[in-house]
Amino acid sequence: MQVAIGSDHGGYALKEYLKPYIAEMGHELIDVGCFSEDSVDYPEQARAVTELVSQGNADRGILICGTGIGMSIAANRMPGIRAALCHEIFTAVMSRRHNDANVLCMGGRVTGPGLALEMVKAWFSTDFDGGRHQRRLNMIDPPE
Repeated sequence: MQVAIGSDHGGYALKEYLKPYIAEMGHELIDVGCFSEDSVDYPEQARAVTELVSQGNADRGILICGTGIGMSIAANRMPGIRAALCHEIFTAVMSRRHNDANVLCMGGRVTGPGLALEMVKAWFSTDFDGGRHQRRLNMIDPPE
């Protein structure tokens, strides 16, 4: 699976921590930045990741800022993106099962690296349930 990943300065350390583990899981990473802890504007990385996902150049995306809130707001502005801000394993799993989330958002200042890694593992290994959940997604973003 191709995975686009991006962060701002508040999520940089967590992004760098997760990258080798995601690669070990067999996923191909597309890192859109940022590339240091120097201050950047999170909407730029959110746009870069969501464009890759919405255009089919990445299967899923991961966005990390200080809290995850800004990234999730920015990501959900893009058509076809279902970004879920998750803080523990249950919401990561349910974002896939019930919402078919294609972008996982996390907070680098509120989620520890061990928990973040377990969330990522659960998120990648959980399938969408479809059925009534697809009907509800179609109400949000009708198929063309």
